[in-house]
Amino acid sequence: MPDAEQVLADALAAARGTDVRAAERALDRLVVGDPPAVDAALLTRLTRAVARLWPRGWQPVDLERIATRRLTPRGARLLRDVLAAQRRALGEPVPSWFDDQLAELGARWDGDAGWLDRRAEGDRISALRDAVDALALVAGLPPIAVLRPPPGGPAAAPRATTPATGSRMLDRVRALLAKAESTTFPAEAEALTGKAQELMARHSIDAALLDAAAERPDRPGGVRLGTDAPYAAAKALLIQEVAAANRCESIWSDDLGFATVLGFPADLAAVELLYTSLLVQATAAMLRGRGERRKGSGRRTKGYDESFLNAFALRIGERLRAATAAAAEERADDRLLPVLAARSDAVKERVDQLFPGVTRHRLQVRDAEGWTSGTTAADRASLDPGAPARRPLRGAR
Repeated sequence: MPDAEQVLADALAAARGTDVRAAERALDRLVVGDPPAVDAALLTRLTRAVARLWPRGWQPVDLERIATRRLTPRGARLLRDVLAAQRRALGEPVPSWFDDQLAELGARWDGDAGWLDRRAEGDRISALRDAVDALALVAGLPPIAVLRPPPGGPAAAPRATTPATGSRMLDRVRALLAKAESTTFPAEAEALTGKAQELMARHSIDAALLDAAAERPDRPGGVRLGTDAPYAAAKALLIQEVAAANRCESIWSDDLGFATVLGFPADLAAVELLYTSLLVQATAAMLRGRGERRKGSGRRTKGYDESFLNAFALRIGERLRAATAAAAEERADDRLLPVLAARSDAVKERVDQLFPGVTRHRLQVRDAEGWTSGTTAADRASLDPGAPARRPLRGAR
């Protein structure tokens, strides 16, 4: 009988193909193989495949995101724990952010012997299938933009990082956004969100002026934010609008289910906080709009939801940019405009370096009622009767 390595190689090749029967036959050969040998071969292949991802731009949270989308829940958990197994083989230095992500994901490793059976939940056949699918996924992932120095690589990194989660300013912003999410009054939600944007814009301006005088100024960094179905394009548009209001750039990778946001640390923190909150607010407003629409028509379409969310994103973007501009005018510092212009140029240069193949996609409005309702939900207090200018959505090829 072929050794475990060969049987696993055959199973992986079959899993990547389209012949379901061939894949099942290959899985059967794994099932009747020697369990310790099969498990060891699987673990070796998985950890090697994962290790190749780090220099190719992937981070543990990125792998968790795509595994959750494409694998079974057990397959995603299995792959998450393999990250902890692979961590043992990493050469120093290992950046702190990497270990922080593993801890956040709850990745754990409890020994090589019998590792698959401990995660099989009494069903070894399905666990083997999940492990092979996880290996096929990891082995087939493409390179993505390297946002942070990978483990074992050069330790050079931007001087500063995203503001600490315990920051008093961020705590105030979180409190405002929590109130905005919980209120049932749209005008109050808008006022609270606008106040949060003003606070973060002022903080960003202060950080920019302070950094400009530093011996080692910051450089643009990046974060990735998920854009899962349904309405992934509308979520990507919301990210783009929030990013633009905070002097960041956003590039959507539709096939991988995330948008990459590039900017300076304080601005990136603002984008993450605001996007998370506004997505909650937009979804709640859309559901309320569905209910109101049902009374009048009884018809509910995907086109309505997409148009609602797109309109919400564009109008919210206008309001956020207005709040950012007001904060800049309030500061009225002679140094401010040159500093902000230099930072914008640095971010755009970083985009050109990491995403030379960016294309633009124009959004289509499929439902006029959804567009109007989404605009109203984003700006009840001062509804603009004119149609908002359409902003193309940027995506990576």
